[in-house]
Amino acid sequence: MTGVIMIIMIVVIGGITRLTQSGLSMVKWEPIMGTLPPLNDQQWNEAFELYQGSPEFHHYNNYFALSDFKAIYFWEYLHRLIARIIGLVFIIPCIVFWIRKDFTAKTKRKVLIIFGLGTLQAVLGWVMVKSGLVDQPHVSHYRLAAHLITALGLMAYIYWVAMGLKYIVETRRKSKALRWIKWLLAGIVLQIIYGAFVAGLKAGLMYNTFPKMGTEWYPENFTRILNRQGWMSWMESGGMVQFVHRMLALTILLFSIIFWIKFRKANFSVIQQALSNFFMATILLQVILGIYTLIFAVPVELGVLHQFGAIIVLLSATTLAFSLRGKNKRDSHENI
Repeated sequence: MTGVIMIIMIVVIGGITRLTQSGLSMVKWEPIMGTLPPLNDQQWNEAFELYQGSPEFHHYNNYFALSDFKAIYFWEYLHRLIARIIGLVFIIPCIVFWIRKDFTAKTKRKVLIIFGLGTLQAVLGWVMVKSGLVDQPHVSHYRLAAHLITALGLMAYIYWVAMGLKYIVETRRKSKALRWIKWLLAGIVLQIIYGAFVAGLKAGLMYNTFPKMGTEWYPENFTRILNRQGWMSWMESGGMVQFVHRMLALTILLFSIIFWIKFRKANFSVIQQALSNFFMATILLQVILGIYTLIFAVPVELGVLHQFGAIIVLLSATTLAFSLRGKNKRDSHENI
């Protein structure tokens, strides 16, 4: 659970890094030596000189002084530092528990999956950053989405494993509610991916009105873009990506309300009813927050809150799905 909290932290800081245009400030990836930041004037000047050779400096920030560079360096450094700490938080206890034979064979497999996903996440992060250090100071919105959804997938999987260690499922039963929440989870994941597309394409700076997009419900130029670029425009045209993000939000809201009403009428436990209420509340708040984030053209504070809201929605849906798997009992076994 400490790992889950730390991943939430790094995702939020990653959002701040992106919104403050700080993500390309560190042009070298040094997993070990890069743990410490520049500690004196000479080291700061060397780091700044490296940044001055980057496309971002030449295209956008050629007016930067050293003090400006330090401001953007901070967020990217903090982002990478927490990533290293997460690795240690996982690896050190893992080695201890493994040597002590505290893991069952099933848990060992889950631990290896977590390790694999964590490694993949680190690699994807560097591949994403490196792509913006070659010719153009931009990272692909596909790579941004892969980086984000892998982080959240890792967080959700660790969270699921942690709950599985605390609770044993005694009985399994087919439940329409479980099928509903699985479909809602799929929609939430797709919505998060499109949220990353919106961020990567800076589509949140377009059509800053709601419920209409400008003066139209469906902008006329979308048809021209679709005829020119084909169906890929639904993933590559900023305005059309924002339209999909809006429609997905409203669709998820509608089906969440239907699910919540049906759930309240069913014979579920008090805890499960509370989880359902919390899930519905997170959906409503996230939609409202998204609307305000759009209207105010994605200020850093609202942008970060909106990203944090997506995390809470995902975790609340995951918790509800876990509770619907069957009757749970506190794990009294010594081994995990």
